[in-house]
Amino acid sequence: MSSAHLAVGSSPALSELEYGSILFSHAFNRWIVRCMAAAGVPSLSPIEILIIHSVRHRERPKTLSDLCLVLDIEDTHVANYAVKKLQAAGLVKTGKTGKEKVIQVTDKGLEALTRYSEIRERLLVEATKVSGLSQDDLSGIASHLRALSGYYEQAARSAATL
Repeated sequence: MSSAHLAVGSSPALSELEYGSILFSHAFNRWIVRCMAAAGVPSLSPIEILIIHSVRHRERPKTLSDLCLVLDIEDTHVANYAVKKLQAAGLVKTGKTGKEKVIQVTDKGLEALTRYSEIRERLLVEATKVSGLSQDDLSGIASHLRALSGYYEQAARSAATL
C-alpha cells in the first residue's frame, strides 16, 4: 500500500489495488516507450504511442474524436498535439472523409509498428507465458480492469459535483 491512511477504511484491498495500478501504469508507460525506441522511434511519449497503435487498429482511418473516445482522453488538445507530432515524424498522415479529418498510419508508421510487435512478442509475450497466467486469466484481468475503470470514472464525476 502506498498510503496507509487510505487502507484503514472499509476496503484496504482497494488501496492495495490502487498501489498495484500505480506500479503497473508506470511500468507499462516505461515499457511502451522503450519498446518503441527499440523499434527505431525513440522520441515518442506514451500517449503518442497509444494513439499510433489505435490509429492502426483494424487498418482503417480514425477521427480525433474516435481516438479520444477509445483511449478515454479527456483533453482533445493532448490528442491533437500527439497526432501533429506523429505526423511531423512521418508516422501518420491526415486526410478528409467528407468534412471530417481522419488519421491513418503511413508506411513508415507501419514499419515501426511491425518492429514494435516483433519486439513485444520476443520480450514481453514470452515473459508473460512463464508467469503461469493463461490467456483466459489475462482476459479476465483485463475485464476486471475495464469494470474498475468505470467505477473510478463514475466516482470522478461524482467528486466533480461536490
